Amino acid sequence: MMDPILTQMGNHLTDAMKILESGQMEPGQRTEKRRLSWRDIPGPLQGDGQDFVTILQLVQNLMHGDEDKPPHRRMQYVGEQAHMALLGHSLAAYISVLDRDRLRKLTTRILSDSTVWLCRIFRYENASAYFHEDDREGLLKVCRLVINARYEDYATDGFTVLSSRPPVIYHSAACRPGLGQHLCSQLGLPLSSLCTVPCNTMFGSQHQMDVALLDKLIKDDMDTGKIPLLLIANAGTPGAGHTDKLSRLKELCTQYDMWLHVEGVTLATLALGHVSSAVTAATKSDSMTLTPGPWLGLPAVPAVTLYRHEDPALSLAAGLTSSQPVEKLRALPLWLSLQYLGHDGIVERIKHASQLSQQLLEQLKTLGSIKTSVEDELNSPVVVFRFSQDNSAASSGGSVEGYCAGEREIHDALNRWLGEQLAQRVPASGVDVIELEDEGTCVRFNPLMTAAALGTQETDVTALVQKLAETVPTLSSTLRLRQDFREEVYHRANLTFAEDLSWPGLGAVRYEPRGTDLDESKRQQESEKINSDLLKKLKELDTDLTFSTGPEFEAEQNCIYVGMATEDVDVAELVETIVSIGRDIEESGRLLENMTEIVRKGIQEAEQQLQKANEEKLIEEGVLRQIPLVGSMLNWFSPVQSSVKGRTFDLAAGSLDSTEPTYSTKAQRGMRDPPKTPASTTKRQPGQKLFRRSAAGSDSMSETSSVGQLEESFSEQSPIPAPEEAVAEVPQEFPEESVSAEAAGLGEETASSDQRVPEGRETEEGESIR
Repeated sequence: MMDPILTQMGNHLTDAMKILESGQMEPGQRTEKRRLSWRDIPGPLQGDGQDFVTILQLVQNLMHGDEDKPPHRRMQYVGEQAHMALLGHSLAAYISVLDRDRLRKLTTRILSDSTVWLCRIFRYENASAYFHEDDREGLLKVCRLVINARYEDYATDGFTVLSSRPPVIYHSAACRPGLGQHLCSQLGLPLSSLCTVPCNTMFGSQHQMDVALLDKLIKDDMDTGKIPLLLIANAGTPGAGHTDKLSRLKELCTQYDMWLHVEGVTLATLALGHVSSAVTAATKSDSMTLTPGPWLGLPAVPAVTLYRHEDPALSLAAGLTSSQPVEKLRALPLWLSLQYLGHDGIVERIKHASQLSQQLLEQLKTLGSIKTSVEDELNSPVVVFRFSQDNSAASSGGSVEGYCAGEREIHDALNRWLGEQLAQRVPASGVDVIELEDEGTCVRFNPLMTAAALGTQETDVTALVQKLAETVPTLSSTLRLRQDFREEVYHRANLTFAEDLSWPGLGAVRYEPRGTDLDESKRQQESEKINSDLLKKLKELDTDLTFSTGPEFEAEQNCIYVGMATEDVDVAELVETIVSIGRDIEESGRLLENMTEIVRKGIQEAEQQLQKANEEKLIEEGVLRQIPLVGSMLNWFSPVQSSVKGRTFDLAAGSLDSTEPTYSTKAQRGMRDPPKTPASTTKRQPGQKLFRRSAAGSDSMSETSSVGQLEESFSEQSPIPAPEEAVAEVPQEFPEESVSAEAAGLGEETASSDQRVPEGRETEEGESIR
């Protein structure tokens, strides 16, 4: 008969998973959305409490965010076996309230079953198991076990025993970063007790521990009175997945009475029917750490450290065993999951991950410019590859010395971009970017750690190779055109090439304003404004190239970063376009900056001429005509025939000219029309984007005409008033006060970059200012 509490617990777990995975809200819960938002969590605890569904809804909101935002994609696939692991945590809480005898009996059974199953699956017989949440915790307990075994008085005298003959822990330079430092800090040992063994430099894999050098280091430490305590070896390094020479290392440990501990992802292959001898040697070690959670796609299951030691008292002193039954319940989630999967299901998942690696490795051999770094092509579960191209293909012309100087950095930047693109386009593949000391930046495919959680299939590997094949030509062309782009920029007086080897693209340029009398700070501000406007204009162009301000951190100041380029990109046209647009922005900016001063000087001259004209008019008409009543009578009986004397104000030149030629030719309107931009002579095919070479005649394409087309599109987007058009009219007989006020208004209007100067308006006497 099934325990009703267990049945209810399973049903609650199923209901909870449905709510948490749905990502949607119930209709009745939508009105409470804001109240359940994570922004409102800090607050008083409700007095009447909340029901089960409401609490789960709160958790769901925290997981998936607000409703108006796109739901977060769950990276890990949660299947039935994962539900068993999650149920184990609920059962552990329920079992912990049983009476002591029943609890001890149950936890002993769970611990013994899990230990036997894991030892048989991974060929590590006659061992004990320690289950822990942190995958470093098992190694830490093993170190305490070895210290207690090698120093008999350590339990009573403590660190004073270690000071006379300090212990030494050896680990490879390719091991997990920070592992040795963590051990020393937790054990209370100085960093001098940690010895890093370099990898091979002459023979064998460059990711394997140098056995001969290790032997020498051990002898040197023993000669100085130190005790070789423990050696940490790798069966699958964290980076490249290579395996140390475990057989030879075991011989050294036996010779010097050292403890051998092995860890790594390749230990998962011990469950397969056919295992290489290099990995099988791990079963002869003194301890090994397994991580079945990521191997089998089980969330929140503990890691396991299997070890062989005959003294249970020392194991208890080291913390590898516990007399508290509750601590033994850590194995419950794994115990349930192993039973659900069975032996065949466990082997099938590990075998599937290994086959994915072999499939990718075989398909990568067909791609040019892709180099792989694997230890054993027949059995390596980790595939590391990178894009690499010979120096001869780096540039189509010019010297290659500049490229060779930063060859490593450029390839690292391109491979970093490649890894990010593959991870984004094929997320189910689980590829990531790693940094290796010798190879540099590489892309890693490690299905043993990701396939079970992401549900990676053979079709995902095929899609990964297809995307890689599509991306390699872009990488090759960018690498080839990068030097061409650099040399084209060097031939332009207004452009500066910013050397940024970490940028995956053609490079970075900065438009430099022509020589001015401004100080350094104002010149810097002008350069920043011009390059900012230039970047906006380049982004508006119809092209496949990307323009940006560069990486978020460590980017060159006031630079425009050009992204990846295809083979048909015309670098000369690209650089010429950048110079042309930058020059237009600079000239228009300086015109607007000088407009205020031009207007001020022009208005002053206009006021002087208007005053002079008024004086001449006074002399010509006489004083009597200026008297209101008398002047009206005189003008009635004897009208004055005054000649029209207009003036035009040229804002660009800042000068006053006579309007007689304008009125004499009757062509004032025609003179105001700005000159039309000459049509571009570049012939582009329909749908062809900018900076692309056409299929035929690409070598004879006129760079000037191509840039002219760009200038025309740029002028349409942001029109700049022509000097002849930027005019304004001022009546001749206006008093000085009105002229000054109108001049001020005119200065304000002309200071705006996106407004035209109003056209001239005629006065009674026909005078105007253009």
